[in-house]
Amino acid sequence: MYTKKIMGLDVGDKRIGIAFSDALRITAQGYETYTRQSESEDVAHIKELFLQQNAESIVCGLPKNMNGTIGPQAEKVRAFAALVEEATGTEIIFSDERLTTVFAERALLEADVSRKKRRKVIDKLAAVTILQGYLDSLK
Repeated sequence: MYTKKIMGLDVGDKRIGIAFSDALRITAQGYETYTRQSESEDVAHIKELFLQQNAESIVCGLPKNMNGTIGPQAEKVRAFAALVEEATGTEIIFSDERLTTVFAERALLEADVSRKKRRKVIDKLAAVTILQGYLDSLK
């Protein structure tokens, strides 16, 4: 039986969506949308949450191009993930995140969430989608 959580990240240029699984690794819950400061502060914040939440591993969305290739944004995410990997001492698991933000946006629109509120939660919901997809793949 599992006792440690899995952390999910949706890394963007301005914000990072953060989610955690439950200890049984069945469901993903949104934790926060973190507004990026500097690379070192961002990594320190993620490391602190990783330790606080007693997480064991990290799943990070990798924004591939629609044809499956790795573009500039995916390279930025990989570089940032390498820093997080070094800081936390855990290997980052990458998950294809194509269309997760689109899915999150559509869900928020269907729930009639205002544009201002959507901006605050969309990255967190994208992180939940990435992490839940990974958790479902474990079953």
